[in-house]
Amino acid sequence: MPRSFNRIILVLSIAIIVVVLFGGFGPAGVSATQSDGAYRQMGVYEEVLHKIQTDYVTQPNIENVTTGALHGLLESLDADSSYLTPSEYATYQAHQHEGVAQVGMEVSKRYGYGSVVAVIPGSPADKDHIMDGDLIESIGGQSTREMSVAMIRLLLEGKPGTTVNFDLVRPRKPEPDSIALTRTVVEFPALGEQEYEKSSILYLKPGLLTRDRVDEVVARLKAMGKNGNKKVLLDLRDVAEGDPQQGIRLANAFIQSGTLAMLTGQTVPTETFSAESSKFVTGAPLVVLVNHGTAGAAEIVAGAILDNKRGDVVGDRTFGEGAQEKTFTLPDGSALLLTVAKYESPSGKKIEDVAVTPNVPVSLSAEQIFDEEESAAPQEPRTDDQLNKALEILKQKNA
Repeated sequence: MPRSFNRIILVLSIAIIVVVLFGGFGPAGVSATQSDGAYRQMGVYEEVLHKIQTDYVTQPNIENVTTGALHGLLESLDADSSYLTPSEYATYQAHQHEGVAQVGMEVSKRYGYGSVVAVIPGSPADKDHIMDGDLIESIGGQSTREMSVAMIRLLLEGKPGTTVNFDLVRPRKPEPDSIALTRTVVEFPALGEQEYEKSSILYLKPGLLTRDRVDEVVARLKAMGKNGNKKVLLDLRDVAEGDPQQGIRLANAFIQSGTLAMLTGQTVPTETFSAESSKFVTGAPLVVLVNHGTAGAAEIVAGAILDNKRGDVVGDRTFGEGAQEKTFTLPDGSALLLTVAKYESPSGKKIEDVAVTPNVPVSLSAEQIFDEEESAAPQEPRTDDQLNKALEILKQKNA
């Protein structure tokens, strides 16, 4: 293929990016300064690509170079924004309408690689002692650095009974582990419920935040007085699955008035979610438990409780995920999965950017982490420092 033709393709590809990112698929409003800056960058891109074509050690595959540039461009924005090639997008669309099996991991990207956000209890991943924070180095021999988060999630899914092979980097281990897990239809555990301090403290662990699960939590909260419960311990550790609207609804169950969250974006009108008195359930003393596996809808709950000073948030800094995406289909059949808005806590902190930091930080000890990572044998009940701290705080609160 003539080099001049290759350069034309590259310039057109860059032009498409500029059109998408600077208003071609949305309302006008890009300033002249922004537009000038974008076109100056197009010139830089063209010069760099020209040097690659003329001076690189071998004649590069221009399609691969362009695809790599597009992947890098989108992933430089945030973990969820992705570029999908025509073949990737076709596969992505096909899976959108299929009931698929999985291995029980919620994943995103961190440090350029696939990252485990949370693991579903009882799942194949849980039985293999995979933990939040573990990095997926490769899937099927292909590095996750070269994949969008959408494709990582897609490759981990498949038909029930099939096997997925991947390399996993665990903390404290210099070499990755080669893992083979059988995909299955994973079910989330039922709502966890327990009582402490002679039934005065109601402990609830939802596991996920769907409409049905939040209905269950609300029902338990409404029955508190009848059961003698006076205080609430809400455990949102490793809750990474759920609908942001259900997170807002759960926060409203504890907050009678004020702002619960906001959704803002460059082309998305700012939306403020305020508490409705009709959805308020209880003003009982409250502590919320969070960790690195707390993500998305659960972070909205924790952020609302913390910023409204409704209760204490205990544990580790959360994962940082909370965005609204839009799909843009490009003329060649490829697509952009682009973050167009982000959820904010009441104080205006973007959850995806800064996560939620507990006002009472309590990290797992190195010994606890080592036990959970290394041991496949049954253990004596381990001390849960985060839970114990939460109970200690609740005991001191007046009902």
